[in-house]
Amino acid sequence: MIASSNVLAVSTAIPSQHGIAKQDLIHFVLLISRQGKVRLTKWYSPYTQKERTKVIRELSGLILNRGPKLCNFVEWRGYKAVYKRYASLYFCMCIDQDDNELEILEIIHHFVEILDRYFGSVCELDLIFNFHKAYYILDELLIAGELQESSKKTVARLIAAQDSLVEAAKEQASSLSNMIAQATK
Repeated sequence: MIASSNVLAVSTAIPSQHGIAKQDLIHFVLLISRQGKVRLTKWYSPYTQKERTKVIRELSGLILNRGPKLCNFVEWRGYKAVYKRYASLYFCMCIDQDDNELEILEIIHHFVEILDRYFGSVCELDLIFNFHKAYYILDELLIAGELQESSKKTVARLIAAQDSLVEAAKEQASSLSNMIAQATK
């Protein structure tokens, strides 16, 4: 266990049958609308484009057709799909059979809370028109399928710093464009 700056990080490594430590790994993240449209995908395990299309079609059909009172875990192809519906979006993460489903539900909820904090009550349109921000937030939260940052404040601070860098770059590009326009007159 490592504690630093009010953030507690716990290693999720567990010994395997062969003596090699196994890390909990998220294979992929899908955000799917109630209509079955994919709003965000992030793949942490290698899949061909054909396999990705098939995975999305199978999982979206499986998840969208489940009743709201059923549990949020689905065994699928030797893996577990863990999902949670927030408003009109289903947040889905795929893990190994022996990984902790409740931990993944917490990661999903954590991601949604960060999106809510950034967008101010996130909705599907926020993810459609600002998909690059949603990917950036997800990349701050998960790296290589593992939780990297558990502090919402730290993620919010990093996103604000990125936004200020983007704004500064836009202002600089605008002033350069104006100088070039003035020079060519």
